[in-house]
Amino acid sequence: MFTAKKLLWVLKEDGQSWDGAYFRKIILQKHVIPFLRNPINVIDTNEVIFLHDKAPCMKANATQHILEDEDVNFWGNSIWPGNDPDMNPAENIGAIIKDKVEELMTSEDHRDRHNYDVFKTNLENTLKDLEDDADLFIDLLRFMRKRFGALEAAREGHTRF
Repeated sequence: MFTAKKLLWVLKEDGQSWDGAYFRKIILQKHVIPFLRNPINVIDTNEVIFLHDKAPCMKANATQHILEDEDVNFWGNSIWPGNDPDMNPAENIGAIIKDKVEELMTSEDHRDRHNYDVFKTNLENTLKDLEDDADLFIDLLRFMRKRFGALEAAREGHTRF
């Protein structure tokens, strides 16, 4: 989301499956769409662009239709390349979160390195720290222009992204 002031985290419960129907009914309609419509969360609710990562549940026609029906601006299947080079800045955030949590877990005492509660605490602390890191999000968005330029220059070939 280009105009987000806050982040939205929807964590998967233990053993829960996120199929397309669950994604549309719970994730999109109960969490994401209300978040995008709340001016506390975004700079301008009329200028939000929802980006997805081409996961099957996101690129499904049923999902695209819900976004259209809810008047959510999004980059649909026709905009993202089929095997996109992770043009979505959210992909970078996911990697940053993973690296930070991994670093915290490896610094834990040996017996706590595989403890679910310790993992969850480290994840929650990492997410809380990132919520206010505006510079990180500004840098990721500024870098988008360079990514698009590289993608265009590659003319459907490989990029380093």
